[in-house]
Amino acid sequence: MHYVRPIPLADPARPDEALPLAGGPLYFDRVEILERGRTPLILPARELDPSVLAPLTAPRPPLAGLSMGRPLVMGILNVTPDSFSDGGRFAALPDALAQAQALAADGADILDIGGESTRPGAAEVDAADEISRTAPVIEMLRGQGLSLPVSIDTRKAAVAEAALQAGADLVNDVAALTWDAGLANLVARSGAPVCLMHAQGTPQTMQADPRYDDVLLDVYDWLAERIRAAETAGIPRSRIVTDPGIGFGKTLEHNLAILRRLSLFHGLGCPILLGASRKRFIGTLSGEPLADRRMGGSVAVALAAAAQGAQILRVHDVRETRQALVLWRAVTCEAEEPARGGTQA
Repeated sequence: MHYVRPIPLADPARPDEALPLAGGPLYFDRVEILERGRTPLILPARELDPSVLAPLTAPRPPLAGLSMGRPLVMGILNVTPDSFSDGGRFAALPDALAQAQALAADGADILDIGGESTRPGAAEVDAADEISRTAPVIEMLRGQGLSLPVSIDTRKAAVAEAALQAGADLVNDVAALTWDAGLANLVARSGAPVCLMHAQGTPQTMQADPRYDDVLLDVYDWLAERIRAAETAGIPRSRIVTDPGIGFGKTLEHNLAILRRLSLFHGLGCPILLGASRKRFIGTLSGEPLADRRMGGSVAVALAAAAQGAQILRVHDVRETRQALVLWRAVTCEAEEPARGGTQA
């Protein structure tokens, strides 16, 4: 079996034969053909069969009312006592509400609210505790008039159901519907979009010597299988987002292999979500042991993902990532409207 990776470009000198990448601002005129055990081959994109090109070029349908035509920023709100970067800071309801409003003001397109830490070694949280941490936050945010789409970061059907009833719009499942048999049915019935993330093992075991034959292709095949399972459960591909799961059962080398060829995952025909913010590999490469001081590295990885066509970037540092994306798009793809308060120069 061979795999087709579009080689993304954003240069203003766009060749006439170039094709749009997933309907977004990037394009490609060459592809990399990958096959297990063989040296990659680069071919002109126009030499491929139209059926192969279709999932690479087709615009992604809107999700939760948001266009997939530019990179979106998903702001992280962990209402947990033990998350690796900000554990305990927003566990109290007033602090969580204030942080959600701050993320919205900083330019988040989506808020991702989670009540169970999935950092390496984290213990499972009872569903009732997870609900008590997340549903009241979502309900109060809606009561305060927040219209921003909200994602519930959970692998449990009961937690997702409570969150959707409270006003959440999207389910973000780190287990890709493999942890709780009832979650796929709930998502199918609710009509909510779902993000399927790859992970090898559980939070307790995932960093205990993770191994792959070929991490890039193994993760691709696993996500393709989970998409098929979701479709069988009644969830159309138009409501599915994929996430290769940076740091979830992966070494530094595994993470880099995925990031370098992230555009491969456009072949799945779904938007790509990338969550690498403040993770350990950034600290390892930059020599920064403190997670909350990895903003610079996190923004660099976010821009690299945007340059591979990722549609959703899950980050802690919303304001800085948003600013970086605006400037990146202005000097590569297209200019955005100046932010309020900007000046002409």
